[in-house]
Amino acid sequence: MTAPARAAVVGPTAWGTTLAILLARNAVPTTLVARTVEEARGLEAARQNEKRLPGFAFPPSLHVAAGPDALRGIDLLCIAVPSRTIEQNARAIADAVPLTATVLSATKGIERGTGRRMSQLLWALLPGRPLAVLSGPNLSREVAAGLPGTTVIASASADLEMLRDAFHSPSFRVYTSTDAIGVELGGALKNIIAIAGGMADALRYGDNAKAAIITRGLAEITRLGVAAGAEALTFQGLAGVGDAIATSYSQLSRNRRLGELIASGSTLDEALEALQETAEGATTIPAALALAARLGVEMPITRELNDILYRGVSPQAAVEVLLGRTPGPELAL
Repeated sequence: MTAPARAAVVGPTAWGTTLAILLARNAVPTTLVARTVEEARGLEAARQNEKRLPGFAFPPSLHVAAGPDALRGIDLLCIAVPSRTIEQNARAIADAVPLTATVLSATKGIERGTGRRMSQLLWALLPGRPLAVLSGPNLSREVAAGLPGTTVIASASADLEMLRDAFHSPSFRVYTSTDAIGVELGGALKNIIAIAGGMADALRYGDNAKAAIITRGLAEITRLGVAAGAEALTFQGLAGVGDAIATSYSQLSRNRRLGELIASGSTLDEALEALQETAEGATTIPAALALAARLGVEMPITRELNDILYRGVSPQAAVEVLLGRTPGPELAL
């Protein structure tokens, strides 16, 4: 085994807490880094994350702290904060992260305005460290409950064997890849598909329509991924089709639920308020369209979703536009 000697997870989100639990269950001494001292004390006293992941006790080797000092001496740093706060969080800890520590991004998003992937942002703020990304069909509560699951960790610079051993367990199978661009974009862009899938459910369009949304959605995110330098085959794997299926169908999926709420008449602000949690797809949609425009990629489903979320177009009108497009070859990228 080559698991890390000491790890830290920045972000007491549901997914961040789950990753910390997985590490600690594998006997890796792990610190979950909270936003404030008060939050850290509350989590440490409760020995569970009652707000984001209730019912899952912290293993003995998991502790909670706040501030950059919690990162000194670590050899694995996991980042699991919302994409909108990742720059702020990275800047706050940059001086405390050892140059030898591997940085693992578990945030599924694209920076709005720049189109940067989370790993690109982290490389700019935490330069010189080995960098990897983690993605896949990973619903937090199912993973924390020990239900059978899989994920993929990708990197061109980090020790993939170490990262695999850090998280792999009898119930959680870890695959590895060298296509970090594809794994990262697949994890971010599938949230777009999940929002559309939730809308189809709310509108009772049926399973044929939902299968079409997932399939054609995968086609356009694959186009974008390949144009950005990813391998097309990656989008047929866990970070692509696997994650798209899980988030488009699961009742636990925030992005699917966001689509349901909007198709049922809520505005975007109302839907986000009702969720009380981050649904990354809402910010990924305009970021993906900006990146697609730069790379000359057509993304019709994403474009219509942007009109629904930000321009007040009805889901029914958007479907009419999509169905009215000129037919073409199915498998052309």
